[in-house]
Amino acid sequence: MRRVGIIGGMGPEATVLLMQRLLHAVSARDDADHVPLIVHQNPAVPSRIARLIDGTGADPGPVLAQMARDLHAAGAQALAMPCNTAHAYAPAIRAATDLPFLDMREATVAALPPGRIGMLASPAVRLSGAFDAAFAAAGLTMVWPPDEGPTLELIRRVKAGDSGPAALTGMAQLAKAMAPTCDHLLVGCTELSLLTKAVEHPFTDSLDCLVTAILVFAQGAHLHKV
Repeated sequence: MRRVGIIGGMGPEATVLLMQRLLHAVSARDDADHVPLIVHQNPAVPSRIARLIDGTGADPGPVLAQMARDLHAAGAQALAMPCNTAHAYAPAIRAATDLPFLDMREATVAALPPGRIGMLASPAVRLSGAFDAAFAAAGLTMVWPPDEGPTLELIRRVKAGDSGPAALTGMAQLAKAMAPTCDHLLVGCTELSLLTKAVEHPFTDSLDCLVTAILVFAQGAHLHKV
């Protein structure tokens, strides 16, 4: 199987969750049946929230580009990044190496049903327009909550290490509030992927879509840079 380099640390627990879901997605009879990963777990990537929402802080782009180069040098044959917000910096990652970049946005939009999609995602995703082109090409409509404060607060809670009962309750409340305004929910933040067991409405988790893209590359035919 082909080796996939993971641009991780955003956040660290979400990166570990990606690895766990990849393990569970493979019907393995032995260790060698699993997907080979090279994981760059770098929690020192400058804050995407600070840069995109607050307008302060360092640019994450150069750090992400260097991580891509490091993974290439380590033997990765493709790159993946389990952070929706950081995909705003995908051009810097693509420019850094000639490796295929397994874009989580494209994989996610390809898995969504038609209609109005309720966004359970960081406000930084909306502000950066990270999903705009992919949604427009697919004829999908994004529906955002009128008050994004609770979503951002919940994401920060998870980043601080709390994915317990209070966080799960918060996730359930966010989903319940969004459900009447849309046809389907999208968990478009990998911090919130840690809380999906609290969601009682039909949803797609972008992290699962990235898992599928990684499996297709690792097990399938060679992909050219995209």
